Amino acid sequence: MRKIMVVSREVLFAKKYFEGFIPASEFDFESVILGNFTWMEKDLAETDQAFKQPIGYTMIYNPEFKRVFMYRRSKVDENYVEKRLQGKYSCGVGGHVEKIDATNVNPIHKSTLREILEEVIIPGSKDIRVLGYINTDSDDVGKVHFGILYLILTDSTTVTPLDPEISFGELVDLDVLEEKCLGENPNVESWTKTAIQPLKSI
Repeated sequence: MRKIMVVSREVLFAKKYFEGFIPASEFDFESVILGNFTWMEKDLAETDQAFKQPIGYTMIYNPEFKRVFMYRRSKVDENYVEKRLQGKYSCGVGGHVEKIDATNVNPIHKSTLREILEEVIIPGSKDIRVLGYINTDSDDVGKVHFGILYLILTDSTTVTPLDPEISFGELVDLDVLEEKCLGENPNVESWTKTAIQPLKSI
């Protein structure tokens, strides 16, 4: 059975709770996770709201042209298992931290880099940094997931999807993504709507 990293909701938010986004400088949730995580079967974790699944959620951004990678998750059933996100637009590349990521290095960072290599090709430079954290308990996906928001700054003018779970994706002007996120658009991930604000401040 596939096992993924989880952390008790009670432990994660013992000293600070938030809804939406907070910068990494405000509170070090990553250290809390790394000091208190355990492994759980994925199917169980997806329905157990007593635990949060840390997810590296990485935006890819060209600051010179102010363009960000936006993609749409596949609507084809055989290509996309997670029905709660199927067909939605996103600006975050990432996934679960798995036991294969548990080596001597930070498993969250390793998982993030692994997911990027599996999902997209970025031919230019890649400067990765942590922006902060995302927590949204307002929907079924958010209730069991916790986002570590990363940013890749690149001089690349193209980003090519590799994963069949991505139906299409490209670098778009930041205002295109913002327009897509305006209002209660059901075809845009809630995390993407949250992530666009810190991105605009870069």
